Amino acid sequence: MFRRSSSESSSESTTTVTADKAGGKGRPTPTRKEAEAAARARARVPRTRKEQAAAQRSARGDTSRQMREAMRTGDEKFLPARDRGPVRRFIRDYVDARFSFIELMLPLLLVSLLLTSSGKQTLLQVGNTVMFTTILVIIVDVVMLRFRLRRELTRRFPEQSLKGATSYAVMRSLQMKFLRLPKAQVKIGQKLPETYR
Repeated sequence: MFRRSSSESSSESTTTVTADKAGGKGRPTPTRKEAEAAARARARVPRTRKEQAAAQRSARGDTSRQMREAMRTGDEKFLPARDRGPVRRFIRDYVDARFSFIELMLPLLLVSLLLTSSGKQTLLQVGNTVMFTTILVIIVDVVMLRFRLRRELTRRFPEQSLKGATSYAVMRSLQMKFLRLPKAQVKIGQKLPETYR
């Protein structure tokens, strides 16, 4: 009574088969090479928190390695933000190209230490005099550096902001030349170029 005729059911099944074939995926089946590339791309994306932390550590390691290399070579691209730009590069070159009394401080303080530890009153006085004279000469040298550098910066970079420039120069000049980072790119007494861009 409620059964369909066989002709109705056969016509219905052919309709569904043709509808499935007409619809399809809408795209060709990817080749093996494409499927493997997609699987590799999915595998590279970190899924768990542990994988994400490992990826971040790896990225930080690459960044710090590039920064260390830039500190050695002076490559502007990977230097820290405080060392980037033409003003900072000029300050570094200006400080590195001049003879600084800080270079003499270590040997003079060593002599002063030996004299003060000798136990004799005259040598103690000489050692104290050497130490205080060294410190006074370094202070005078830093003050002269500040004024000369300010004048040179306003002449070369009139439109640039010079905020923090002198403190940057003073901190660099108070370090021994072989300990300065980024490494010195000029020799003492070398003439600096007129333009820094």
